[in-house]
Amino acid sequence: MDETAAPSTDAVIEARDVRRTFLVRRRAGVLRRTAVEVHAVDGLSFSIERGEMVGLLGPNGAGKSTTVKMLTGILVPTSGRLRVAGLEPSASRTTLARRIGVVFGQRSGLWWDLPLRDSFALLRRIYDVPVEQHRAALAEFVELLDLDDLLDVPVRSLSLGQRMRGEIAAALLHEPDLLYLDEPTIGLDVVSKARLRDFLRRVNTERGTTVVLTTHDLGDVEHVCRRVLVVDHGRLVFDGSLPELRRLDGSARTVVVDLADTAPPVEVEGATVTRVDGPRQWLALPPGGSAAPVVAQLAASYPLVDLAIQEPEIEDVITRLYSRG
Repeated sequence: MDETAAPSTDAVIEARDVRRTFLVRRRAGVLRRTAVEVHAVDGLSFSIERGEMVGLLGPNGAGKSTTVKMLTGILVPTSGRLRVAGLEPSASRTTLARRIGVVFGQRSGLWWDLPLRDSFALLRRIYDVPVEQHRAALAEFVELLDLDDLLDVPVRSLSLGQRMRGEIAAALLHEPDLLYLDEPTIGLDVVSKARLRDFLRRVNTERGTTVVLTTHDLGDVEHVCRRVLVVDHGRLVFDGSLPELRRLDGSARTVVVDLADTAPPVEVEGATVTRVDGPRQWLALPPGGSAAPVVAQLAASYPLVDLAIQEPEIEDVITRLYSRG
């Protein structure tokens, strides 16, 4: 990325060579300690356009949380240039707060002992949202997130999935341009995860809300995000789509075929059988190889019942990316 380029007028987030260092005191003897400089974020440069849904990925200690804290204005960059919605986050925290929504999976932005309805009412006053605007937004989110029966329930009595739906509604009631989600589906069951993912896609499509998602659940990324930023040791190691990440990894795709009957390994040009289990066979495609000619050969030469193409698991792809340093 050209770091001398002018900021994009369509970018809601602009980061240019952003760094954040901490001084950590470590024991250097029985009575002596030395100060060691730790580079939590080390020269990050990226931009996020309005309306994008972006996954921010990385192992523990990679710099994800520090990056999000700088984007929300909680931390000040040691150096570099950072703009969110045209503002410098740390210098404009109050103004920026009206433009962003934040959901932390491990922390609640709701009032623990109050009913959900009262938390929403307090947030309306905090953000100074007009009554009619708040009423319309609340009605929409209550319907989309199925919150109607929960509005008079104290937050402490809600299940994790119910509370998370309430947290996301609360973060969106003031209609922010940008939504940060930190582990929003942690601990949720499959049904609750699916409901939240569908809701986020809908909010992005219908409202144009920009979404930045940090998570260890790569299923969230695959279902929600069209772009991923992979961070390791405070540096950006990948910026692109999930298909591009898989191609970069160079791992083989797999064609899984179900034949009408048990048969010896099939023979087709451009793929190799790696496993046979009764009528089901697995064929590995070479990295970058096209599945189309292989599928055509199989269909012409063998009695197929079913066929599927499996992409490399994204967890494995990212693990290999980390291991390469």
